[in-house]
Amino acid sequence: MDIKVIKTEQQHQEYLKEIHSLMLEMPPIHSKAHEDLELLITIVEAYENSKYPIELPDPIDAILFRMHEKGLKQVDLVPYLGTRSRVSEILARKRPLTVSMIKALSIGLGISTDTLVGINAVNEHSSDDHIDWSKFPVKEMINRGWLPDIVDRTKKNTEEIIKSFIDQVGWQASSSVSFKRTLSGDAYSPATKYALFAWVSRVVQQARKKKSKLDLFDPTILSTGFLRDLAQLSWFEKGPLLAIEFLEKHGIAVIIEPSLKGTRIDGAALKDIDGLPIIGLTLRHDRLDNFWFTLLHEVVHIWKHVHNEETFIDDLDASSDDKKEAEANRLAKESFIPRAIWKRSDAYISPSKESIDTLSRELKITPAIIAGRLRRESGNYRQFSDLIGQGEVSKILAIVINE
Repeated sequence: MDIKVIKTEQQHQEYLKEIHSLMLEMPPIHSKAHEDLELLITIVEAYENSKYPIELPDPIDAILFRMHEKGLKQVDLVPYLGTRSRVSEILARKRPLTVSMIKALSIGLGISTDTLVGINAVNEHSSDDHIDWSKFPVKEMINRGWLPDIVDRTKKNTEEIIKSFIDQVGWQASSSVSFKRTLSGDAYSPATKYALFAWVSRVVQQARKKKSKLDLFDPTILSTGFLRDLAQLSWFEKGPLLAIEFLEKHGIAVIIEPSLKGTRIDGAALKDIDGLPIIGLTLRHDRLDNFWFTLLHEVVHIWKHVHNEETFIDDLDASSDDKKEAEANRLAKESFIPRAIWKRSDAYISPSKESIDTLSRELKITPAIIAGRLRRESGNYRQFSDLIGQGEVSKILAIVINE
């Protein structure tokens, strides 16, 4: 039999019949018939894998199956996903799995990362050989005025529209080569990759508009002292506005840009292709405590972690075992309330409005920071809700947001 690569279904069926016949004969090993059998099986498998690929199961279905198999309840997933509410959101498909969650579930439950990422997603550090332009949230981008110069060009397809948008940033993006920029951080999820790239692109574009008004950035000014000076601006009534002015005076662009639907971003840190440091904030939680901690967290990334084309995108509600995220959290906390003071303070030992006010005056920081830390460490988000400055940030930054 002249064995060739399968090109038609008829040829496929003929090879299946031949395999069946040879298997019935049970040819001896090393015989010509046995070699033909092995070759036929190899060729048929290659054809079937290409024509009828086996799809990976849905990530959530895979998790639910493993829970049933092991007799697990939703509460048993808290160590891998963070909180009970987060487990419920993920299992209800209201929240995407992040990279850290995927890693934790893979190790803890023995589910392959390929399955958890999903058949249409990619590993966060791999390079695609294809970009699915249809996955960009074009309608939302148009509605938010991100594409004003191309929405009237009706002849353009989705790929051309998004390429025009991305090309303004100068990132590599084509149908055959992936984006050069690497996204990382707890807000990154393979399922929301395209929306994240769009959001980061918008942040960069807005930062470039500010560049001529910024002082030259000197990386040597970043230090624990710089962080402490920034933290103490929270003491002032217009602190968030003063903080942005302070950072831009030192050459760091700060952009307020609400996140796109489906993404969970508090902030981002990156550098433009010319080295311009950029911090993006979404004000997802419009609270003073969240604004200040996010801001200093991102400044630490600029100082310690951002290199070349790497972008940190942060969801500070998420738990993380990433060393860079842990360092950013630690230095941000230390800048507001040094460890030596925190555990000995009355605010920590006996929390009350009075003890919070006392520590606030001692450290010259907003009481919202102290109240926010107590809420997070205790897990009781009902306490001191009147001290965290709910809704205050957007009011203070109204001028900046509406620019």
